[in-house]
Amino acid sequence: MSHTETTSAPDKTTPVKTETPVILAKEEIDHHLQAAKHHEEAAKQHREAAKQHEAGNHDKACACTVKAHGHSAMAQEHQTEDIKQHASVI
Repeated sequence: MSHTETTSAPDKTTPVKTETPVILAKEEIDHHLQAAKHHEEAAKQHREAAKQHEAGNHDKACACTVKAHGHSAMAQEHQTEDIKQHASVI
C-alpha cells in the first residue's frame, strides 16, 4: 500500500513522482522493539531457570520458566501484530 505524491523537480517545471509508504512506520518499529525486548527477557529467564536447576532450586527454576513463557507469549503478540501490517501490504 502506498500513495503517489507529485513534487516539483529542482528546475520547478518537471513533476517528479515519488512513492511514500502509507504504513504507520512508528507502530511497526514499536512492534519490532517490543518483540525483541520480550525475546531478550525470555532468554534471560531461561538462562536463570537453567542456573537454578543446576543449583537444585527447582521451585525458583519453575518460576523463571513461567516468566520466560509469559515473555515469549508477549513477543509472539507483537510479531503477530507486525505481520498483520506486512500482510496488508502484499
